[in-house]
Amino acid sequence: MAVAVIELAHGTDDLVLIGIQRRGVELAERIAKLIEQQEGVLVPRGALDITLYRDDLQTVGPKPVIGETRLPGDLTGKHAVIVDDVLYTGRTVRAALDELADFGRPKRISLCVLVDRGGRELPIQADVVGKVVKTGPGDVVEVQVAELDGRDQVDVVRGARQ
Repeated sequence: MAVAVIELAHGTDDLVLIGIQRRGVELAERIAKLIEQQEGVLVPRGALDITLYRDDLQTVGPKPVIGETRLPGDLTGKHAVIVDDVLYTGRTVRAALDELADFGRPKRISLCVLVDRGGRELPIQADVVGKVVKTGPGDVVEVQVAELDGRDQVDVVRGARQ
């Protein structure tokens, strides 16, 4: 995925990796470190918490837990690559795009996801995908990363939602 990101961005000059809280941040960090090892350059990275930009915020509850949004400066003129763990309906990415607009106007925004499970409700697609997994509407894709969960693992739980 790191190689695909470099190719997509035509190098690292204007590249910024931005992970969506929670697991997208850890995945963006891993990709950035791989690029740094391969290219010998420091890749700026940041984190987005899209909680307040969700279109279903009223269903989250009266006191939503809000994480950190941290960006490496103005995004104007940069190639921002949003990194997330699972792409499903596209609504999380839509919220991330809305939030990014508050921090400048990147020259390009791309999307990199570990798992694309299909089932879009919005016309959003990833530019870089680790794995495509076919799932049904009742299935859940659970991603675990060592930094948060103690192990790296992806599980598809069939029929988990009713």
